[in-house]
Amino acid sequence: MTKNKGRTARLQLLLIALVFLGPLLLATWLYFGGRAFQPEGRTNHGELLQPLVNIRDALPESPIHEHSNGQWLLIYPNDGVCDAACEFSLYTVRQSRLMLGKEMDRLGRVFLHGESLPDTVYLADEHEGLITLSDSRFSELLKNKRPPALSAGGYYLVDPLGNLVMYFPPDIEPSDMVEDIKRLLKFSRIG
Repeated sequence: MTKNKGRTARLQLLLIALVFLGPLLLATWLYFGGRAFQPEGRTNHGELLQPLVNIRDALPESPIHEHSNGQWLLIYPNDGVCDAACEFSLYTVRQSRLMLGKEMDRLGRVFLHGESLPDTVYLADEHEGLITLSDSRFSELLKNKRPPALSAGGYYLVDPLGNLVMYFPPDIEPSDMVEDIKRLLKFSRIG
Protein backbone atom coordinates (compact mmCIF):
# COMPACT_ATOMS: atom_id res chain seq x y z
CA MET A 1 0.00 0.00 0.00
CA THR A 2 2.88 2.41 0.69
CA LYS A 3 4.28 1.62 -2.73
CA ASN A 4 1.00 2.84 -4.29
CA LYS A 5 1.03 6.01 -2.17
CA GLY A 6 4.60 6.79 -3.27
CA ARG A 7 3.68 6.30 -6.92
CA THR A 8 0.56 8.49 -6.55
CA ALA A 9 2.57 11.23 -4.82
CA ARG A 10 5.19 11.22 -7.62
CA LEU A 11 2.45 11.33 -10.25
CA GLN A 12 0.79 14.28 -8.48
CA LEU A 13 4.13 16.09 -8.26
CA LEU A 14 4.77 15.45 -11.95
CA LEU A 15 1.29 16.79 -12.86
CA ILE A 16 1.80 19.93 -10.76
CA ALA A 17 5.18 20.56 -12.43
CA LEU A 18 3.61 19.98 -15.84
CA VAL A 19 0.84 22.48 -15.10
CA PHE A 20 3.41 25.19 -14.32
CA LEU A 21 6.16 24.31 -16.80
CA GLY A 22 4.00 23.03 -19.68
CA PRO A 23 2.78 26.43 -20.93
CA LEU A 24 6.28 27.85 -20.64
CA LEU A 25 7.77 25.00 -22.66
CA LEU A 26 4.99 25.22 -25.26
CA ALA A 27 5.41 29.01 -25.61
CA THR A 28 9.18 28.64 -25.99
CA TRP A 29 8.77 25.99 -28.67
CA LEU A 30 6.19 28.07 -30.56
CA TYR A 31 8.33 31.19 -30.39
CA PHE A 32 11.62 29.65 -31.45
CA GLY A 33 10.68 26.59 -33.44
CA GLY A 34 7.04 26.62 -34.43
CA ARG A 35 7.15 29.38 -37.07
CA ALA A 36 3.90 28.15 -38.61
CA PHE A 37 2.04 29.04 -35.42
CA GLN A 38 3.34 32.61 -35.01
CA PRO A 39 0.69 35.27 -35.49
CA GLU A 40 1.52 37.98 -37.97
CA GLY A 41 1.11 40.59 -35.24
CA ARG A 42 0.35 43.35 -37.71
CA THR A 43 -2.61 45.65 -37.45
CA ASN A 44 -1.51 48.53 -39.64
CA HIS A 45 -2.21 48.88 -43.36
CA GLY A 46 0.68 51.19 -44.14
CA GLU A 47 4.34 50.31 -43.72
CA LEU A 48 6.19 51.62 -40.65
CA LEU A 49 9.48 53.11 -41.78
CA GLN A 50 12.47 51.78 -39.89
CA PRO A 51 14.82 53.16 -38.82
CA LEU A 52 13.13 56.48 -38.19
CA VAL A 53 14.63 59.41 -40.06
CA ASN A 54 14.21 62.89 -38.63
CA ILE A 55 13.77 65.30 -41.53
CA ARG A 56 14.92 68.25 -39.41
CA ASP A 57 18.26 66.50 -38.84
CA ALA A 58 18.62 65.05 -42.34
CA LEU A 59 17.54 68.19 -44.24
CA PRO A 60 17.77 71.20 -41.91
CA GLU A 61 17.21 73.74 -44.74
CA SER A 62 14.17 72.05 -46.27
CA PRO A 63 11.14 74.33 -46.72
CA ILE A 64 8.92 71.60 -45.24
CA HIS A 65 9.87 72.78 -41.74
CA GLU A 66 8.10 76.11 -42.27
CA HIS A 67 4.80 74.30 -42.83
CA SER A 68 4.58 71.72 -40.05
CA ASN A 69 3.04 74.04 -37.41
CA GLY A 70 3.06 71.20 -34.89
CA GLN A 71 0.87 69.03 -37.14
CA TRP A 72 1.24 65.60 -38.59
CA LEU A 73 1.86 65.87 -42.34
CA LEU A 74 0.47 63.58 -45.04
CA ILE A 75 2.77 64.04 -48.02
CA TYR A 76 2.11 63.09 -51.61
CA PRO A 77 5.28 63.37 -53.74
CA ASN A 78 5.02 63.57 -57.54
CA ASP A 79 8.01 64.53 -59.68
CA GLY A 80 6.15 64.62 -62.98
CA VAL A 81 3.25 66.57 -64.39
CA CYS A 82 0.09 66.32 -62.29
CA ASP A 83 -2.01 64.08 -64.52
CA ALA A 84 -5.27 62.26 -63.72
CA ALA A 85 -3.52 59.79 -61.38
CA CYS A 86 -1.90 62.68 -59.52
CA GLU A 87 -5.23 64.48 -59.21
CA PHE A 88 -6.83 61.31 -57.85
CA SER A 89 -4.02 61.00 -55.29
CA LEU A 90 -4.54 64.60 -54.19
CA TYR A 91 -8.26 63.85 -53.89
CA THR A 92 -7.41 60.80 -51.74
CA VAL A 93 -5.22 62.93 -49.46
CA ARG A 94 -7.99 65.53 -49.10
CA GLN A 95 -10.71 62.96 -48.41
CA SER A 96 -8.51 61.08 -45.94
CA ARG A 97 -8.05 64.26 -43.93
CA LEU A 98 -11.80 64.96 -43.99
CA MET A 99 -12.50 61.40 -42.83
CA LEU A 100 -10.58 62.15 -39.63
CA GLY A 101 -13.53 64.26 -38.49
CA LYS A 102 -12.77 66.30 -35.39
CA GLU A 103 -9.11 65.24 -35.57
CA MET A 104 -8.56 66.65 -39.08
CA ASP A 105 -6.95 69.85 -37.77
CA ARG A 106 -4.07 67.72 -36.47
CA LEU A 107 -3.14 66.67 -40.04
CA GLY A 108 -1.68 68.91 -42.72
CA ARG A 109 -1.55 67.96 -46.41
CA VAL A 110 1.54 68.47 -48.56
CA PHE A 111 1.95 68.14 -52.33
CA LEU A 112 5.65 67.75 -53.04
CA HIS A 113 5.94 68.44 -56.75
CA GLY A 114 8.88 68.33 -59.11
CA GLU A 115 10.19 70.99 -61.47
CA SER A 116 6.90 71.40 -63.34
CA LEU A 117 4.62 73.82 -61.55
CA PRO A 118 1.17 72.51 -60.62
CA ASP A 119 -2.03 74.15 -61.81
CA THR A 120 -2.49 76.70 -59.03
CA VAL A 121 -6.07 77.53 -60.05
CA TYR A 122 -7.06 73.85 -59.83
CA LEU A 123 -5.33 73.49 -56.46
CA ALA A 124 -6.95 76.64 -55.05
CA ASP A 125 -10.42 75.53 -56.23
CA GLU A 126 -10.23 71.86 -55.30
CA HIS A 127 -7.64 71.61 -52.53
CA GLU A 128 -7.85 74.64 -50.28
CA GLY A 129 -5.23 74.51 -47.53
CA LEU A 130 -2.95 72.12 -49.45
CA ILE A 131 0.71 73.00 -48.99
CA THR A 132 2.63 72.82 -52.26
CA LEU A 133 6.39 72.89 -52.43
CA SER A 134 9.30 71.74 -54.51
CA ASP A 135 12.33 70.25 -52.77
CA SER A 136 14.43 67.80 -54.77
CA ARG A 137 16.51 66.71 -51.76
CA PHE A 138 13.37 65.94 -49.76
CA SER A 139 11.92 64.02 -52.72
CA GLU A 140 15.12 62.00 -52.95
CA LEU A 141 15.02 61.22 -49.22
CA LEU A 142 11.44 59.97 -49.54
CA LYS A 143 12.34 57.77 -52.53
CA ASN A 144 15.20 56.22 -50.58
CA LYS A 145 13.01 55.53 -47.55
CA ARG A 146 10.18 53.85 -49.49
CA PRO A 147 10.23 50.12 -48.80
CA PRO A 148 11.56 48.52 -52.02
CA ALA A 149 8.86 45.84 -51.98
CA LEU A 150 6.11 48.50 -52.22
CA SER A 151 5.22 50.36 -55.37
CA ALA A 152 6.12 54.02 -55.81
CA GLY A 153 3.57 56.81 -55.95
CA GLY A 154 2.22 56.45 -52.42
CA TYR A 155 1.89 58.70 -49.41
CA TYR A 156 4.21 59.45 -46.50
CA LEU A 157 3.28 60.38 -42.95
CA VAL A 158 5.52 62.67 -40.91
CA ASP A 159 4.97 63.31 -37.20
CA PRO A 160 5.09 66.81 -35.63
CA LEU A 161 8.69 66.21 -34.50
CA GLY A 162 9.77 65.74 -38.12
CA ASN A 163 10.12 61.94 -38.05
CA LEU A 164 9.24 60.05 -41.20
CA VAL A 165 6.85 57.48 -39.74
CA MET A 166 4.84 55.60 -42.37
CA TYR A 167 4.49 54.85 -46.06
CA PHE A 168 1.12 54.08 -47.63
CA PRO A 169 1.11 52.42 -51.08
CA PRO A 170 -0.74 54.21 -53.89
CA ASP A 171 -3.50 51.59 -54.11
CA ILE A 172 -4.43 51.74 -50.42
CA GLU A 173 -8.06 52.24 -49.55
CA PRO A 174 -8.46 55.70 -47.98
CA SER A 175 -10.40 54.18 -45.08
CA ASP A 176 -7.43 51.91 -44.30
CA MET A 177 -5.04 54.87 -44.36
CA VAL A 178 -7.37 56.85 -42.10
CA GLU A 179 -7.60 53.91 -39.70
CA ASP A 180 -3.80 53.90 -39.31
CA ILE A 181 -3.62 57.68 -38.93
CA LYS A 182 -6.44 57.69 -36.35
CA ARG A 183 -4.62 55.04 -34.35
CA LEU A 184 -1.42 57.11 -34.36
CA LEU A 185 -3.27 60.29 -33.43
CA LYS A 186 -5.08 58.50 -30.61
CA PHE A 187 -1.88 57.32 -28.97
CA SER A 188 0.21 60.39 -29.77
CA ARG A 189 0.64 63.11 -27.22
CA ILE A 190 2.15 65.41 -29.84
CA GLY A 191 0.46 67.32 -32.66
